[in-house]
Amino acid sequence: MARRSTVALIGGRLLQAVPSIAGVIIVTFILTRALPGDPAVYFAGPAADAQSIEQVRQALGLDRSLPEQFLIYLGDLFTGDLGQSISTGRPVVEELIRRMPASLELTFLALLFSLSVALPLGILAATRPNSWIDHLCRVVVTAGVSLPVFFTGLFLVYVFYFILGIAPSPLGRIDIFYLDPPHVTGFFTIDSLLAGDIDTFGAALAQLVLPAITLGLFTLAPLARMTRGAMLAVLSSDFIRTARASGLSRPTVLYTYALRNAMLPILTTLGMVFSFMLGSNVLVEKVFAWPGIGSFAIEALIVSDYAAVQGFVLAMAFLYVALNLVIDILYTVVDPRIGLEG
Repeated sequence: MARRSTVALIGGRLLQAVPSIAGVIIVTFILTRALPGDPAVYFAGPAADAQSIEQVRQALGLDRSLPEQFLIYLGDLFTGDLGQSISTGRPVVEELIRRMPASLELTFLALLFSLSVALPLGILAATRPNSWIDHLCRVVVTAGVSLPVFFTGLFLVYVFYFILGIAPSPLGRIDIFYLDPPHVTGFFTIDSLLAGDIDTFGAALAQLVLPAITLGLFTLAPLARMTRGAMLAVLSSDFIRTARASGLSRPTVLYTYALRNAMLPILTTLGMVFSFMLGSNVLVEKVFAWPGIGSFAIEALIVSDYAAVQGFVLAMAFLYVALNLVIDILYTVVDPRIGLEG
């Protein structure tokens, strides 16, 4: 019965996502056509004359009306063809598949860093109100939301690479003295471990540290704040007082009863934070020359590469839908009272 309900939940959520995806496709198509610049001029080159530019425009299909271009784009989408990137000369699907592991590896490590700091900090602040750790939590939250991501990244590079010299150069996924590990998952840290190459693992991990901390600091603030607020609300509940009066130990009350009941708003915030991280990747990847889909999107925007921009936004939309589905399923795992239909 539970398994059937889970399948129904997944099917329902996927159906609900269809109008959102359709909206993203339409809005992205219209907005990319409103971008300044002419991709035909860029693709033809600086020495091209008007006739050459017009030939390129016809070859790209940009001489057709917008409705015609949209119908052609939809037809290609249904066949899994996201078009050709004029900035790299390769199919957009190939570019996204090649770059996506780099962005996901950075995002997951940043999320791990953020959770490992925000959850303990929020719990400690909630159990010790108005103490020094509560004030520290407020300072971290304020700093996290007020510092721009690009500033944090440049500051960390300046201190740890330029001044102290203990961080590797902020250029790419691995130091120039190491070769890329054999491709299995696309995650350099995992692939190097699978290959048994500890040196390459260390080099890949060292390259990840500064961009992951930069991205993690940005998302740490809302997670710590939500953890503190949710734990404060739960710890003042009647059932927690009853649990304490029953003689249960402090760790049991705190982690088995209080934290579990505070997890729902934390999970909601986590889903939102992950979405923010995917968007913030664009700036972090540019600062650290990280070859992910964020860098690809910026380069595509600069030259009005319609197909690449549309492919990037569509990939982000699918990731967001998948993430929301995972969060919905986690709700039912954390608190079965919610029910799979909730």
